[in-house]
Amino acid sequence: MKGFERKFPALDIFSSERAARLLEGTMRVLETTGVRMEHSKGREVLHGAGCSVDAATNRVRIPRELVTKSFALCPRSFSVRARDPQNDITIGGDRLYFVSGCGMNTLDIDTRQVRPATRKETLDGIRVLDSLDNLHLLLAFSPYFGWEGLAPVMGEPEMTAAKARFSTKVQMTGSVNGSEIFAIKIAKAIGCEVLGLVNPTPPLTWYGDAVEALWRYCEADVPFHISSGGCMGMTAPASIAGAVITTCAELSAGIVLAQILRPGARLWVGNFVTSANMLDGSIAFGSIANSLTQAAFNEFWRPFGIPVWGAAPAYTSSKSIDFQCGVEKAMGAILAAVCGSHAVHMHGGVYAELTWHPVQAILDDDIAGMVGRFLLGAGTESEDLALDIIDRVGPVPGHFLGEEHTLDRWESLEYIPKAADRLPLQQWKEQGRPDSVGLAMKRLKNILAQHEPVPLGHAEDAAVDEILSEARSHYRQKGQLS
Repeated sequence: MKGFERKFPALDIFSSERAARLLEGTMRVLETTGVRMEHSKGREVLHGAGCSVDAATNRVRIPRELVTKSFALCPRSFSVRARDPQNDITIGGDRLYFVSGCGMNTLDIDTRQVRPATRKETLDGIRVLDSLDNLHLLLAFSPYFGWEGLAPVMGEPEMTAAKARFSTKVQMTGSVNGSEIFAIKIAKAIGCEVLGLVNPTPPLTWYGDAVEALWRYCEADVPFHISSGGCMGMTAPASIAGAVITTCAELSAGIVLAQILRPGARLWVGNFVTSANMLDGSIAFGSIANSLTQAAFNEFWRPFGIPVWGAAPAYTSSKSIDFQCGVEKAMGAILAAVCGSHAVHMHGGVYAELTWHPVQAILDDDIAGMVGRFLLGAGTESEDLALDIIDRVGPVPGHFLGEEHTLDRWESLEYIPKAADRLPLQQWKEQGRPDSVGLAMKRLKNILAQHEPVPLGHAEDAAVDEILSEARSHYRQKGQLS
């Protein structure tokens, strides 16, 4: 999958001297403050590589030489196999992919009421994501964390299976209660790969389940990303630079462990740092501070060439599909893209990680298309300068409408949205056309009526069922499923 290519340098917001302070601060935290690691084997491995371990606090202090050596082992780009080879992706370089959002519940567009999604709504949401041109990756827990009546512990295994059945695009998988065990098996059974997800806990802590997931991904040669999401002023410092430093320290500890376990492990790093609304203690999704943090985060990792992932555009503080939702998502998406993100997490999320809707995903696909067109930039070759044509047309009454140059280029000049109306006002009134949400709802109906994802083969489908049965037995034995 091509995704979008950025044709101009990524935006830096710091001078080289100021950016160096972030790196120096991160190294100081790793060497002096240390990272708490609640996993005995993880501590043993790091100690064997030259880290100091405080047995009383389980703090691991990591020397900067080991950190820089581990960064150098990370691939600058890597490929991930999809169920359909045409949907394989290559993460890194100047390429940008868009990733779906997620939500615990669905949203009633008219009443703003929130409720659990049905199984059909969940599967329809996956079909919509599979159909969208500018959506390249399906997030873990996406579109929903499961469906009405499904035991929570089976949410991630069932969602992995559903996405395997109803989409041929690459999907990420979460690491909750060992769910990655079954995701890895499902991917192998259907002949593709999943992108794993590992989350340290801010501030500066790696709990055992996260280390276990990282270990499994390394052992199975599964590509994965390490992502952390402190809240500034709560679980991260109340400054952008401070939050980036603690986040990058958390991720760096995981990178060091991964590169010890599997040198050259395919991994990338994710930023989900958010600012806090100190008026009421909630997270300020959609805040411009979140985009500034993403820019600083990207700039930190750029010299090392490690691919970066951004979540700032995924969710907003809006409670419905409205002006605020669109503005906060579009601002986050374009800023993440021009600052060099290799993936932007966006499609379908509305409020926080609590609500998701396919209509929003369709609207977001237009945002993604416009961002992608912007990244292509503007050419300055002789045919772009058009000097001969300008000379031939000359001043008024000359015009360029009938020129072959215009006919050849007008479509590539623009991104033509599929859920935004650009008719002149009078025509729009005469035709009784709906607004953008109405157009997106109409497109949703068309997608569900026409788009049929490529099904799994019979043997593959049976193998997925067998793995789900294994997952249920696993969680029953652990007393997590009745």
